[in-house]
Amino acid sequence: MLKNKVVLITGASSGIGLAIAKAAAAAGAKVILHGVSLQALISAAQALGSVPTIVGDLHSPDAAEKVAEYAISVYGRLDVLINNAAIFPRTDLEAADGEAFDRIFAINARAPMLLARRAIMHMRSKGIRGAIVNIGSVNAYAGQPDLLIYSMSKSALMTMTRNIADGCASDGIRTNQLNVGWTLTETEIDTQRAQGRPANWPSSLPEVFAPNGRILLPAEVAKHAIFWASDMSAPVTGQVYDVEQYPFLGRNVMSRVLS
Repeated sequence: MLKNKVVLITGASSGIGLAIAKAAAAAGAKVILHGVSLQALISAAQALGSVPTIVGDLHSPDAAEKVAEYAISVYGRLDVLINNAAIFPRTDLEAADGEAFDRIFAINARAPMLLARRAIMHMRSKGIRGAIVNIGSVNAYAGQPDLLIYSMSKSALMTMTRNIADGCASDGIRTNQLNVGWTLTETEIDTQRAQGRPANWPSSLPEVFAPNGRILLPAEVAKHAIFWASDMSAPVTGQVYDVEQYPFLGRNVMSRVLS
C-alpha cells in the first residue's frame, strides 16, 4: 500500500506513532521517525531494523521546519506526513493559564501546521501527489472538563485539516484527520496509574466506554492511518474520520451510566 513511499511520522518513539511506523514499514514504506527522546527513538528504530530518526522538541518555533527539512533530505523526497506528536496534560478551566495554553497549542496545533506547510511546499515543487494524515482525538468535539486545552487544540487541528485540504485539492495533495478514541498506549497507562487507577483498570472498564470489552490498541489505530496515508483512500480529502467503537451521533453517555 505504501511501497517505496517516504513517510515521516512525528511522535513515533512509542504508542500510536510507533505502531503506525511499524505498519507503514510493513506496507513497504521508507519510514523516518521523530521524537523528543533520543534513547526512545534509538529503541524504536532498532525495532524497525534501524531507520532514520530525528530528535526535536516541537514546542520550539523552528523545530517543525528542521524536522521536515531533515526528513526531505534523507531520501530527497517526502510522500507522506503523519502528524501524530501531541501532549495531553490535564487542564481544567482553573489550570488553563496562558503558559499551559501556549505549550499545548504549540505542539498540538502550530507544529502540525508548520510541518504540513513545509511538506506541501516540497510536494508541490516535486509534483508529488502526497498525503497528510493528522492524528486527532474524539475530544475535538467536546472533551472532558480536565482536557480543556487539549480538546481545543484537537478541534483547531480538525479545522486546519479541512482548510489545508481545500487549498491543496487541485495539487492532488490530500489531507485527512483521524479522531481517535481512548487508546491503550504506554502514556495512557502511566496517566491512569498516576490518577490512582488500579493496575487492572484496562480490563475493568464500564461497557459504555468500551463496548468491545476493551479500549482501542495502537496497532488497530495504525491500520486506519495507513489506509488514509495510502492511495487506497484517494481521491478523498478534507475528511475527519472517527476511530472509535461507537457512533457519536445520538450517543448519550450519562443516560447509560445512570441507567
